[in-house]
This record gives sequence, C-alpha cells and structure tokens, in this order.
Amino acid sequence: MTPRSKTDLDQLDYSLLILIFALIGFGIVMQFSASYAIFARSPYFYITKHIIWTALGLAGMFFMMQIDYRTWQTLAIPIMIASLGLLIAVLFFGEEGAGGAQRQFRGGSIQPSELAKLAIIIYIAAWLASKGQKISDITMGLIPFSFIVGAFLIFILFQPDISTSVLIALTTLAMLIIAGADLVQILILLLVMTGVFLFAISTHDYAMDRVSEFMASFLAPWNSPDLHLQAGYAALQSGGLFGKGLTNGTMKMGSLPVVQSDSIFAVVGEELGLVGALTIVGMFLFLAYRGTRIALNAKDDFGRLLAFGITTWIVLQAFINIAVITVTIPNTGMPLPFFSYGGSSTLMTLTALGILLNISKGGKGKFTLDANTLFRRRNRRSRVSHSHRRRRA
Repeated sequence: MTPRSKTDLDQLDYSLLILIFALIGFGIVMQFSASYAIFARSPYFYITKHIIWTALGLAGMFFMMQIDYRTWQTLAIPIMIASLGLLIAVLFFGEEGAGGAQRQFRGGSIQPSELAKLAIIIYIAAWLASKGQKISDITMGLIPFSFIVGAFLIFILFQPDISTSVLIALTTLAMLIIAGADLVQILILLLVMTGVFLFAISTHDYAMDRVSEFMASFLAPWNSPDLHLQAGYAALQSGGLFGKGLTNGTMKMGSLPVVQSDSIFAVVGEELGLVGALTIVGMFLFLAYRGTRIALNAKDDFGRLLAFGITTWIVLQAFINIAVITVTIPNTGMPLPFFSYGGSSTLMTLTALGILLNISKGGKGKFTLDANTLFRRRNRRSRVSHSHRRRRA
C-alpha cells in the first residue's frame, strides 16, 4: 500500500488558520490607526464596529468549519434564489450611498452584493461539478453559464456596482477555466464580458470620470485630477522604506478620502513604509498559495472548484484595492479584506474562509445535510456498530 502524504491526511490547514488570525490582528491595528481621527469626539467609533463584525465573522468561520462543505452543494439552488431576492430587494428598499448608488441596508453595514459573491461561487461550483466533461459543449457550458452569471451581474449593475460585477465575472470565469471549458468558449466569454462592462461604464458618468481621471493619472499620479489616486500615491511615496511609524501618518487627517475603507492600504504605506505594504502583499500571496493547495487536494470536483473560487475572490479583491492605491487601475471603491471597515464584507469573507478550512480537512465536521433532513449531528456510534455487524456477518 502506498503511504499517504501529509496533504492527504484530511487535517485542518493550520498554516491558513494562523495566516487568517495574523491578517485579522494586522487589520484591527491598521483600522484603528486609520480611523481614530475621523470623529474627534468618538475615536473608537469605527474600530468598535470593525471588531464587532470581525467577531461575528469569526463565529461564522468556526461554524462553517464544522459543516461538511458538500452541504452547500445540496443547498446551492436555495442559496442562489435567496441571494437574487436580496439583490432585487435592495433596488426597491435599499438606502442610497455615495454617488446615489442603491446597494445597501442599515447605513451601508449590509450589502447584498457581498452575499452574492459567495452565493454565486457556491452555485457555479455545484453547477460545473455536475457537468463534468460536458462543460466543453457550448450548449452545456458557455450558454447556460452566461445566463446564470448574467442574472447576478444584471441586478448588481443596476445598483450600480460595476467593480463588484467585474470581480464576480472574473472569479466565475476563472472557475470555468479550471473546470476545463473549451478555449474558444473562454475567448468568446471574455469578449462578451468586455463589451458589457465597457457599455456599463459608458452609461454611468461616475465610471467614465474615474476612467478618464485614471488615464490622466497613469504617467503622472502626483498630479492626478482624481484626489483619491493623488493622495494615495503621495502617502505611499512619503512612507519611504520603513514609514513614519504607526499612528504617525498625516495624510489620513484629511487628504486621503475614506481612510477607514478604500484608502487604508495608503495609510499602511505611509506609516509602515514599503516593508509594511509588501508584508500585506506577501500575506495575500500566501493566502493564494494555501487556498490553491487546498483546491488541488480536495476530495471531489465540487470541493476543488469551491476552494478555488473562494480563494480567487478574496485574493483578487485584495489586489484590486492595492492596484487602485498604486495607480495601476481606475478607482473602484473596493474594500481591502481584513483591513477595510465593512460589516457584510468582513462577515462574508471570514464565513467563506470557514468553508475553505472545512475543505482542507476533507469535509470533516459535526454537521451534515442529506436530501431528507436539515442540519444534524452525524451518528458516528451507529456507523461503527453497523460496521461491526458487517464484519461479524
């Protein structure tokens, strides 16, 4: 018998778990440093809420770690329907945010598009896993895939939230590639998605302004017409190699917009310098490595695709945020996972990582779901007794 490798022992990925706690701790420190001066009379306003949502996220993560990830394959359709329902509801009953976008409840703490990120990943993973080799057939792959993803994107674009739509599109496209879709299908889908997003950008003045300001900023970010890009670049530049020291940054006092969320990476660059900024980059690269390893060692296609989708979403979102601050792409308003203030964003990120950790241990957990029951504890004792009966027979 061939001995099993350590990656096949169905053990919890402790390296990933340690990394998650390191990111949470780093994020809490930088969130306080970035946000304490926003409200002089209430310096703990943002950090208190951030810690509360992080605690809820950790509870969600540990709960998800105890649920067999294959449960979500069974629940993929109800999850998708519920997510679409919330995306529709926010268009009618949601609150207006910055720029008149209607994408949130409860003052921005709850955004249905955050739930949609995980919901579409679960559904696409289940759908692709069910197709197997048939995914290369255009009638079984490209066409239904386009309708499924398109349904989510349409409602998110109506909010409008172009950046989240792009993130979901790229994540699901990456999952389709991993599932073995035909190269021609991928190229067709890329062309269609590019056309859709170019049209969406052209129909929204705020998006066109961001693109034009980015084009004017690309070669001279220090003189950018977009104050967000200009201030972010200036903060990174002023930080030098080791930064000005934690809490000693000055750009957050008024120059940097939305320091508790969109611009928090710039605060890191100013206060902790290039070393601090590269540390964050390295941590997310390590997250990408551990997530990919988990995907490669998953027990089935659903687990493989789900792990890859979750990893792609979180890492891609992080690098989109970083790319904005480094004037690599236009301003998107996308938060930096673990660091940016945000209720539903923090909650869903940690919840998704709980699923990823469960995949790393082969689906082991206290709860499961079959076709006839809701959540229940596995009766391991009865299974052992049945196995004894078989051996005695």
